[in-house]
Amino acid sequence: MDPILFIVFLPLLAAAIAGLGNRALGNTVAKSLTTGALFIACALSWPIFLSFLSGEAEAHVVPVFQWVQSGTLSFDWALRVDTLTAVMLVVVTTVSAFVHLYSWGYMEEDPDQPRFFAYLSLFTFAMLMLVTAENLVQMFFGWEGVGLASYLLIGFWFRKPSASAAAIKAFVVNRVGDLGFMLGIFGTYLVFQTVSIPEILAAAPTMAGSTIGFLGYRVDTMTVLCILLFIGAMGKSAQLGLHTWLPDAMEGPTPVSALIHAATMVTAGVFMVCRLSPMFQTSPTALGVVTFIGAATCFFAATVGTCQWDIKRVIAYSTCSQLGYMFFAAGVGAYGAAMFHLFTHAFFKALLFLGAGSVIHAMHHEQDMRFYGGLRKEIPVTFWAMMAGTLAITGVGLVGAAGFAGFYSKDAILEAAFASGKELGGFAFWAGTIAALLTSFYSWRLMFLTFWGKPRWAGSEHIQHAVHGDHHDHPDEEDAGEATESHHGGSAVEGTAGYHPHESPLSILIPLGVLSIGAVLAGFVFHHEFVSSGDGEFWKGSLVFSEHLIHALHEVPLWVKWAPFVVMVIGLLIAWYAYIRKPEFPALFVEQFGLLHKFLYNKWYFDELYDFLFVRPAFWIGRVLWKQGDVGIIDRFGPDGAAWAVAQGTRVAQKVQSGYLYSYALVMLLGLVGAVSWVMAG
Repeated sequence: MDPILFIVFLPLLAAAIAGLGNRALGNTVAKSLTTGALFIACALSWPIFLSFLSGEAEAHVVPVFQWVQSGTLSFDWALRVDTLTAVMLVVVTTVSAFVHLYSWGYMEEDPDQPRFFAYLSLFTFAMLMLVTAENLVQMFFGWEGVGLASYLLIGFWFRKPSASAAAIKAFVVNRVGDLGFMLGIFGTYLVFQTVSIPEILAAAPTMAGSTIGFLGYRVDTMTVLCILLFIGAMGKSAQLGLHTWLPDAMEGPTPVSALIHAATMVTAGVFMVCRLSPMFQTSPTALGVVTFIGAATCFFAATVGTCQWDIKRVIAYSTCSQLGYMFFAAGVGAYGAAMFHLFTHAFFKALLFLGAGSVIHAMHHEQDMRFYGGLRKEIPVTFWAMMAGTLAITGVGLVGAAGFAGFYSKDAILEAAFASGKELGGFAFWAGTIAALLTSFYSWRLMFLTFWGKPRWAGSEHIQHAVHGDHHDHPDEEDAGEATESHHGGSAVEGTAGYHPHESPLSILIPLGVLSIGAVLAGFVFHHEFVSSGDGEFWKGSLVFSEHLIHALHEVPLWVKWAPFVVMVIGLLIAWYAYIRKPEFPALFVEQFGLLHKFLYNKWYFDELYDFLFVRPAFWIGRVLWKQGDVGIIDRFGPDGAAWAVAQGTRVAQKVQSGYLYSYALVMLLGLVGAVSWVMAG
């Protein structure tokens, strides 16, 4: 039996047993079952990836069962295994397995652990279904599956109003993108008369230059199909315009943030564009849209990340920005570089999120970095793990020597954008370079505020409550609104002067250690196969690989190669000056540039704009339809009106019913006379 069947369906089986068994199984059994299933899936995924890496494996399809056969629409449920799938398998199963293990310590005191672990495994199954899909309908099944599971996980603490609101927001915003994705699938079937991905990709070049009727106009067929599909990717991968759900997703437990942001849901859009890269290659216009949106998102999210105080929201906007890099890499035709950054990003972003969770764990679920400081000596393992992640995301490395993971993948994207020779490629290069400077600044800002300087713990209400024994590990019925993040222990002490943050348990530290290895070595070990090999042999046709672009990468000017390193150093020096050398500088900057800071701190006012344009009008329309339409018209003249007429009729009938026999006889006689008269007249 092909191992891909175990990889995909073991998480589903574990999720079903843990979810249905729930508390009857007990926490330990549910956690062991789901975590064990993910580690088995991970152990089976790496040999598949390594076999493609060595060139021994070939792409193949594993049929599961016949699914739909209706007229001309016919497709099976089948699992496609090629290089692109193999990359995603190791990313998804590795990160998910260690998130499961991490959750053992992080969710230790939560009363609903079986439900949580069942949701994690269900999420992983849906993502595996997406990346192994052989047809668009199957991909859409996985696409919606991760949407459902993310809704359940973000709103896991459903008694916490902000978590429920964030889950609903994620669900609704993604429905906007999914509408575009569905229209793209419908249009693709209309044009190609199949939903089989290999058949569509083989026929895509023949449709270049053709037109189709859309919204009353004749438009380029492949352009409209690709843009509709990309709208789906914008929602799932939180690109500019449909990004507003991503920061609010931080309301879920930290393991959820790591799983959603690092390896699964948000990378689904990048994977889809790369999987359908032969379609996108037929439309320069669609590629231009992908490039522009990706570059704009990259810059936008980086600017917002510079002003956030919540440690998880800083990393969330970092995710949004890094996804922008992946998309504009795909837009300029560097699909291999996009997938390489997806691969390295999974390790260092999962590391940063789980490291942030360890900090929150140590600080009694305090997430505001203004109340951190001086933690590098208190939680040294977490500090060094976060340091590895920061060095990776900021792209520390020397040209011609070696560097951390982000150095290889992000620099390759910037060089590809410059080497593409396209006007939008130049725009993407400069947007990405400025974003790299901002990324360095906000990443080191996070490190300096958290691990350096004097402890600022005394100002935290969470610490004050914790040391006096007045704390809650997780939301419950008595304290549904309290922001909460982690299990913690220790006895209460007098004040906060004697408080010492504690290092996390091994179930949290082991995932940090393993992911640190990926953040350090993933770029160095795999960059040749992903982007440097000029023949693209590693990909074996699973995505479009431009040999011309790869050769052009080696011809870019030296200043282009050194630009990411230079801006990284500039960002580091600015952060060091502002938060170590002269801590009063940020306040002076805000005082001088108050409007700019307010604009960035409020996320360019996208939420407020959407509230004005869509939310309030929707609620107003809903109230009008409810009060005036439903109650005022339908109910009034429908069921309520009929009931009123019956009531009035009964009152009239009540007056006729006198109870005297002669009255009834008179009525009967009059009725008989009337009937006879009618017959005779007829």
